[in-house]
Amino acid sequence: MKTGPSLLTPFVRSDAQGAVLAETLLDPSTELSISEIARRADVLPAVAHREVTRLVEADVLRDRRQGNNRLVRPNTEHPLWSLMSQLVAETYGPVPVLRHLLGGIDGVAGSFIYGSWAARRSGQPGPPPRDIDVLVVGTPSRTDLLDVADAAREKLHLDVNIHATTPTAWAAKDDPFLVTVASRPLIELTRSETADA
Repeated sequence: MKTGPSLLTPFVRSDAQGAVLAETLLDPSTELSISEIARRADVLPAVAHREVTRLVEADVLRDRRQGNNRLVRPNTEHPLWSLMSQLVAETYGPVPVLRHLLGGIDGVAGSFIYGSWAARRSGQPGPPPRDIDVLVVGTPSRTDLLDVADAAREKLHLDVNIHATTPTAWAAKDDPFLVTVASRPLIELTRSETADA
């Protein structure tokens, strides 16, 4: 699988590298296996292995062996770690940050990023995204969604706009807004059977 150049930032070689960086740099307390990084970043294990190896060789990541597993974590002592993690958070961070935040909310049947960020991540050229648009399918409380938006905004340094809809409305696709959202690039965050696009 060939990965194309990054349209989210010129400072990251490819979307695969950006996704691997986002999954590894943004939570310094977590060690991940190569297979877990591949799953979370939605890349082939061989791609994750190659990107992790490059990042370990550059001292951006550290690794250790535990049995047959190679566990990886960010090198927080790297002189550019803070700057790299901020750049990665603002460009590739929306998926892991929002997936984590929405994963703990009751009533979320599925969630997607749409709009300009999803378009850039899907390979459509255009200006850099200035905000993150999120569609939540389900019946979570408005307070919970506002808390998620605030926490994501603080971590990503971008405005986060969350639109909620019911599973019935999402499945019916008779709302013009939802028809438009469904016809454009969507990046899946969380999923259940009732939230299929």
